[in-house]
Amino acid sequence: MKILSTNVYVGPNIYASFPVIRHVIDLGLLENWPSVKLGDSFIDGLISALPGLETHGCSYREPGGFIRRLREGEGTWIGHIWEHVTLEMQSLAGNDVSFGKTRSTNKTGEYNMVFEYKQKDVGLRACLLARDLLVSLMPKQIQDQIGLNLKDFNFEDERVSFIRFAQGKQFGPSTQSLVDAARLRGIPYIRLNNQSLVQFGHGKFQKRIRATITSQTTDIAVGLASDKELTNQLLDSLGLPVPHQRLVRTPADAVSAANRLGYPVVVKPLDANHGRGISINLTNDEQVAKAFEVANEHARYVLVEQYIVGFDHRMLVVDGKLVAVAKRVPGHVIGDGKHAISQLVDIVNEDPRRGVGHEKVLTRLELDYQAKTLMTVAGFTEDSVLPKGELLYLRSTANLSTGGTAIDMTDIVHPDNRDMAERAVKAVGLDVGGVDFLTPDITHSYLDVGGAIVEVNAAPGFRMHVAPSEGKPRDVAGAVMNMLFPNQDEARIPIATITGTNGKTTTSRMVAHMWKHAGKQVGLTTTDGIYVNGRLTVAGDTTGPKSAQMVLRDPSVDIGIFETARGGLLRSGLGYDYCNVGACLNVTADHLGIHGINSVAELGKIKRVVIEAAKDTAVLNADDAECLKMSAHVKAKNIFYITMNPEHDLVREHIRAGGKAAILENGLNGSMITIFDNHMHMPVLWTHLIPATIEGKAVHNIQNAMFAIAITYSMGMSLDDIKNGLMTFTTSYFQAPGRMNFFEEHPFKVLLDYAHNPAALTLLCDLVGKLDVRGKRTCILAAPGDRRDQDILELATIAAGCFDNFICKQDDGRRGRVDGEIPELLKKGLIAAGVKPENIQIITNEVQAIDYGLSKASENDLLVILADDIKRSWKQITHFNAGGKEQVKATASVNAKPIKVKSNLSEELSEIIRSGIVSDEKGVRIAYVEDDEASD
Repeated sequence: MKILSTNVYVGPNIYASFPVIRHVIDLGLLENWPSVKLGDSFIDGLISALPGLETHGCSYREPGGFIRRLREGEGTWIGHIWEHVTLEMQSLAGNDVSFGKTRSTNKTGEYNMVFEYKQKDVGLRACLLARDLLVSLMPKQIQDQIGLNLKDFNFEDERVSFIRFAQGKQFGPSTQSLVDAARLRGIPYIRLNNQSLVQFGHGKFQKRIRATITSQTTDIAVGLASDKELTNQLLDSLGLPVPHQRLVRTPADAVSAANRLGYPVVVKPLDANHGRGISINLTNDEQVAKAFEVANEHARYVLVEQYIVGFDHRMLVVDGKLVAVAKRVPGHVIGDGKHAISQLVDIVNEDPRRGVGHEKVLTRLELDYQAKTLMTVAGFTEDSVLPKGELLYLRSTANLSTGGTAIDMTDIVHPDNRDMAERAVKAVGLDVGGVDFLTPDITHSYLDVGGAIVEVNAAPGFRMHVAPSEGKPRDVAGAVMNMLFPNQDEARIPIATITGTNGKTTTSRMVAHMWKHAGKQVGLTTTDGIYVNGRLTVAGDTTGPKSAQMVLRDPSVDIGIFETARGGLLRSGLGYDYCNVGACLNVTADHLGIHGINSVAELGKIKRVVIEAAKDTAVLNADDAECLKMSAHVKAKNIFYITMNPEHDLVREHIRAGGKAAILENGLNGSMITIFDNHMHMPVLWTHLIPATIEGKAVHNIQNAMFAIAITYSMGMSLDDIKNGLMTFTTSYFQAPGRMNFFEEHPFKVLLDYAHNPAALTLLCDLVGKLDVRGKRTCILAAPGDRRDQDILELATIAAGCFDNFICKQDDGRRGRVDGEIPELLKKGLIAAGVKPENIQIITNEVQAIDYGLSKASENDLLVILADDIKRSWKQITHFNAGGKEQVKATASVNAKPIKVKSNLSEELSEIIRSGIVSDEKGVRIAYVEDDEASD
C-alpha cells in the first residue's frame, strides 16, 4: 500500500468543482485481496473502529451501501476501502466530507484515489492513519508481507492524537462559523496563515478577520477591552453596573485589596482571556494569595474584584446590536449516591455531544489540577461518592472549552439588560464584543435584581451561540458577515480566466490592457509574470492557482485577468471557486505524452475545467472541435461563440436563438469584427485598425482580438472602451513580450516569437508568408525538450516550407534531453522535408545562435527568432551593432532631429530608446540616437 504521487487541488479541477486530494496508489499484493477474502474479522473490526462507515451510501446511494459493498460477492478492493476510511477519518475530526473516487490507472494494482478535504494537512494525515488502520486489521501473514511495522498501533490513541492534530490545523469554532456564513452568502475566503487570519472577499472588496476580531475593529478598542481595569473604570463612569476592583502586583497587595473590598472576591489576570487564570468565590486570605500566583502566570498584573452572585451570561453585540445571549454553566457533575466523582465524569463524557477540544458541540470534562483543587475545597476527592442530587463544579469559569454548557436566552432577555450590553460594547468601541454579565435572572432588569458587567471581550467566542447545549442556535456569524458586506454583491472582483493551447498570453494581455485603458486597476497573471496595473510584481511563469490568489489578495485590484495553463490545472486546479467569464481559445497538440495526457481529447478535458468554472459566460471557439465539445459541459448563464466563418451553421442557429457570438464579417473595407447579442447586430472594429493584427495579416491575432472583445463585452465593457483598448494595444516587446515582437532598426527586420508547437508555428509561418521581404528569410529554430519526437519533427516540417536558412538551437533547460539532441532532431526533420544541409547550421547555445543569426543577416532580410529566454534575447537584438559602428541610428517617419541620450539613464528607459521608435499621444513618431559619448 504505497502512495506513489500526490496532488492537492485547491479549487475546481478535473475531478470535482471543489478541493480534493489525489493519490496515485500502488496496492501491491493487496490487489489480490478484496474485502471478502480478507475475512469477516477484517470487516467487523473496521466497522467497530469506525461505526460512521455504516452511513456511507457508496454506489447504492443509501445508508449501509458501503457495508454491502464490503460483504457482497467477493467484496470491494482495498483502494476503494482506503478512500472511504480516509473520508470517515476526516469526519471524526469534524470535517464534513463525502466525495471520493478510486479508479484504476490501467496498470495492475495502481489506482487514482481521489477524496474531498477541508484542510490539506488533515486530509493527508487522515489518509495515512486510514492506511495504518486497514493494515492493522488484516491477517498477520499479510501484514508481514506488506512490511509496515504496526506492532504498537493503538487506534484509540491514534484517533485522539489525530483529532488534536486536526484541531491544531483547522479553524476554531468561531472562525469556522464565519467561514460557513460567508460560504452561505457566496462570499469567497482565503486563509492567510495557519491560524485564524482569514480574508473574506477579493481584491479591493476584501475584509479580514482574526478569530472574531475584524479589519474594522480598532486597536484602541481592543486595547481597552484587554485592560480589564480601564474597561471597568470606563463603564463605571457611564453609570453601567460593574463590580469594584483593585489592581495588585504582589500576593500581599491582593490580600489587602480583598479585605478592603470585602469577601467573597474574584482574582483574575489583567489581560488574559478564555477564563485562564481566574479564581472565583474566594473567602479567605490564603485562597487569595494562592489565586494571585495562578493569575500571575498569565499576566504581569492581577485584579481583585468583588464577587458578584448570579448566573454567568455572555451577551454578544455585533454592529451595535445584541444578537445572542447564552447562560453559561461551568463543567460539573451531579451526584447519584452510587458513583464516585471520577465515575460521574466518565458518565458525563459518554454524552455523544462531548468530544476532544472543539471536536463536537461540547468538550469532555477533565479531572485536572483545577478540578482537583475545587474538589479539595469542597472536601472531596475523585473517589468520593457524591450524595444524590448534589452538584459539584469542576471549573470556576463557564467556558465551553473547559467542559461548560450553554443555554440560549436570546429571546427572553430583559430590554434593560439588552440596552446595557449594547451601551457597554459601544463605549469600548468594538464592532464585535462579548459582555460577561452576572445576574440572578437575565429575564429581569439589572436595575431590579442586580447584576454586574465583569468583562467586555474583544474576541468573543461564537461556539456557545451557534451550537448551544440547550435552546435555539443563533446565526451570529451571519450578523458579522452582514456588517462586513452590507452589499453582498460587492465581495468579489470580476474574474476572466483564459486558457487554450495558443494565444492565451496575448489575449490575456489584450484584455488587461483594455481594462486598464478603461480606468480599472487590473491584476494579470501570465507566463512571464504577475502584473498589477501594468507593473510587473512577480517574474516567472505565473499561470497557476498560487499566482491567481496573489492577485486576489491585493487590495488595490479591481479586476482579475488570469491566463491559465495546462500545467497548473493538472497540478493544483484553479485558485478560486469560479470565474465570471471563462474562455478557451483552442485545443491543439502540445505537451502530449506528459503527465498522462496522450491525446488532444484528453488535453481538452483538462482545459474544460475553466469552462465548467465559468458562472456568467463561457467563451468558446466555434471553429475548434474540442472547444465545441465543451459546450455540453457549460454551467454558465451564456455561451459566447467565436468564429471567423460567417457561414458557420451552429453559430447561425445560436444567433437566431438570441445567443451571443462574435463573427468576422467581410466588407468593402476589409474584415469587420461583429457582435451578435439577443438578436442585435453590433459592428465593433475593422481588423486592419487593430495594430496587433499587422494590418490584418496576423490572422491569429484577429482571433485573439475577437476573444478579447467577447470577454470584455461579457464583463460589461462599453463598445467605445473596447474599440479604444484594442486600437492602443500593439505586439511590441513592452506590451506582449515574446509574442510577435518586430525590431526594424537594423538594416534587416527581426521577429521575436515564442511559437513552440505546430499550431503556433503554422500561424507564424502564415504571417511570415504575407510580409514583404525582399531578402532572405532565416529562422533560428528550437523546440521544448519535453515534447515528443514526432512533435519536434512536425515543427521542422512546418518551418521547412517557410524559410530559406535555418539555425537550430536548444533551449536553456533541456527538459530531459541530452546536449545537442533537439537541434539534431530538428535538422533531421528539415532535411527530410527537403531543406539542403548547407542551409542548416547547428549552434546549440541560444545566445551564440542569435548572435550568429544577427551577424549573418543582410539588408532587407527577415530573421525570425524562436526564443526561450525572451528578455535576454530582446536585449541581444536591440543591442546588436549591425554596422560595426559605435551607434545605431533610427529613421524617423516624420522630420525629427536626433537628440542625445544621457548615458546614466535607467536601464528600462534606455531599453525603450534603443528599441527605436516611440509614439506620442498624437501618433507622431520620434527618432532617437544613442551616443556613448553624449553627456547631456
